[in-house]
Amino acid sequence: MEAQAVRGAVPSLLYGRHPVLELLRAGGRRVEEVLILGAGRGPALADILSLASSGGVKVSYRTREQLTAIVGTPHHQGVVARVAEAGYATLEDLLAIPAQRGEPAFFLALDEVQDPRNLGALLRTAEVAGVHGVVIPKHRAAGLTPGTARSAMGAIEFLPVARETNLVAALERIKKEGVWVVGSVPQGGTAVWEADLRGPICLVLGGEGKGLRPLVARSCDLLVTLPMRGRVPSLNVAGAGAVLCYEVLRQRWAQGQKVLDFKKP
Repeated sequence: MEAQAVRGAVPSLLYGRHPVLELLRAGGRRVEEVLILGAGRGPALADILSLASSGGVKVSYRTREQLTAIVGTPHHQGVVARVAEAGYATLEDLLAIPAQRGEPAFFLALDEVQDPRNLGALLRTAEVAGVHGVVIPKHRAAGLTPGTARSAMGAIEFLPVARETNLVAALERIKKEGVWVVGSVPQGGTAVWEADLRGPICLVLGGEGKGLRPLVARSCDLLVTLPMRGRVPSLNVAGAGAVLCYEVLRQRWAQGQKVLDFKKP
């Protein structure tokens, strides 16, 4: 099972070579300690050790059995980090970002996505696609847990996430900033490539199985659908989110907006 967040004085645990490596590269949250398998080898562990050393992070060595006991699973890949809890931004923090960057707003709101792996995958996609911030509900939804962090692969160090008690009220607040709220539904909506997604936008995705709750769907200015040609009725929420985010990028790119900053090889 995934390591769970430990509240209070004890830091949270993040494990796995790539999640810990991305955490150290990001330099965002304070890393209390990195625990490494004593006999561990390989480029990833070497990079982790180097980054920990340059960042002044304490490194301790453990046996495989000790690491398994610490995180509650043998799937730690020989590295565990004790990290400070991931913090949440406010909705007002998110709303200020587009103007600061000189870009049309691009937000993502998630209606009761409960699987930390889906949430992490969505955060990773959102960060790569240039989303300015993500809004999630406080109740009946996954949060910024270590399981989410593992799937996000470092994205939560860069992408602000606001946790709101009332998602509908949050969407109404977003609308007041001139942002078009577009919900995704399995069927009955406008085909996504026929919708104009070039302006300020907040994409809204529903949770696993249930999709958008009726009240949330009614709060949207427009509902869009990803047409399906196969027999499976819908995409996984993380897959649908990736397609929708990149359709926004495609339309903005076609319009000539500078939406990507490509790195030179």
